[in-house]
Amino acid sequence: MNAQPKIIVLDDDPTGSQTVHSCLLLTQWDEATLKLGLADESPIFFILTNTRALTPEDAEAVTREVCRNLKPALAAEGIEDFLVVSRSDSTLRGHYPIETDAIAEELGSFDAHFLTPAFFEGGRITRDSIHYLLIDGVETPVAETEFARDSVFGYHHSYLPDYVEEKTKGRIETSQVERFLLADIRSGTVERLMKLSGNCCGVVDAETQADLDRFAADLLTAASQGKRFLFRSAASLLTSLAGLGKQPIEPEAMSQYVRGGKPGVVLVGSHVQKTTQQLERLLQEPDVVGIEVDVARLQDSQTETDAVSGLLSDILERVGTVYRQGQTPVVYTSRQELTFEDTQTRLKFGAAVSALLMDIVRGLPEDIGFLISKGGITSNDVLSDGLKLRTARLLGQILAGCSVVRTPARGTQFPNLPVVLFPGNVGDRDGLAIVYRRLSQSKAKSKAN
Repeated sequence: MNAQPKIIVLDDDPTGSQTVHSCLLLTQWDEATLKLGLADESPIFFILTNTRALTPEDAEAVTREVCRNLKPALAAEGIEDFLVVSRSDSTLRGHYPIETDAIAEELGSFDAHFLTPAFFEGGRITRDSIHYLLIDGVETPVAETEFARDSVFGYHHSYLPDYVEEKTKGRIETSQVERFLLADIRSGTVERLMKLSGNCCGVVDAETQADLDRFAADLLTAASQGKRFLFRSAASLLTSLAGLGKQPIEPEAMSQYVRGGKPGVVLVGSHVQKTTQQLERLLQEPDVVGIEVDVARLQDSQTETDAVSGLLSDILERVGTVYRQGQTPVVYTSRQELTFEDTQTRLKFGAAVSALLMDIVRGLPEDIGFLISKGGITSNDVLSDGLKLRTARLLGQILAGCSVVRTPARGTQFPNLPVVLFPGNVGDRDGLAIVYRRLSQSKAKSKAN
């Protein structure tokens, strides 16, 4: 076996690459596209399934389709040594155990699957099997946060074994979950990992990247001796598994990728409180102009094509005016909370909003310097639908937890465009403004010259 297995990440939104660099993101998963990821020189690649935006049934179907296409692609590339990661939200929202069950059935047999939700760049740690979010400097059990009250993916437990029992509806009981505590990880786990079998469930503590480095090293040792593991993970474990080292371009120097020193466009879809705070702060920056998309109008007129078309034309006209004045338009969905009669209606409305936002992306001035996409599902749709990419190359992080990808040089409406994938729940109040300033440096230099 190779020392470094290929790491295949099924990412339920496009932000899971937020701790790595210099690898491919795939927005399609036909066999030919999967071969591109498997053949790439990077040890890791991402398949952007966007399943967090889908119904449970569709999420399962997509996951199975990816796995069924992976099998012949792996065989064609002669790859036997690989790890599969089901990457999802560090606040425990997503289709668990639906996706890990589907992967295990299609690609099994696995000796264990591990929940590793720690995400240090976003202030998420796990201690004594309790998952915490750092909120204003306070370690808060995740079940006490807004994320646990999510209308689609809500839950009641911060203690991960209880979370597993809740989400599996008792199929995996709390007492059956293998707990890997900080003391275990820091003293070494190879011997214990070698004893796992039957796709048992393990939950993993981590307070620092060094904890996951140690655990990943033990995992790779056990894997090299024939053990097969599956992961339901946030992004930080990927850093340790891939071992890529430092990214080639520093975050502060990312403006060198901006096209022609031109202004960019910011697209804000996420509705979590952190995003709203960041948006308010960004709108205080010079040369930034906010353009609100009143989604309530969309709710009232989903079937009225002319009304939607009129809304789109109005927004694009305003974007063009701001851009021609040398300023950066910030297009954002209205912030008020809308209510829906059921989950299906909410998901359908979300798809309608996304369709409008993607029409906006396709109608942007073709010489924009950069694009910042705020929100996980929004970012996925930008890559796959708005920009219609098959693949994108991940350059690295412009801010902890915020990836920058670049579109291909050919075959796209916006060639070589740097696109920031900014998750909704990452960064402090100044995060979005900092990213804007870092990309706008080239614009400032261009004015000076």
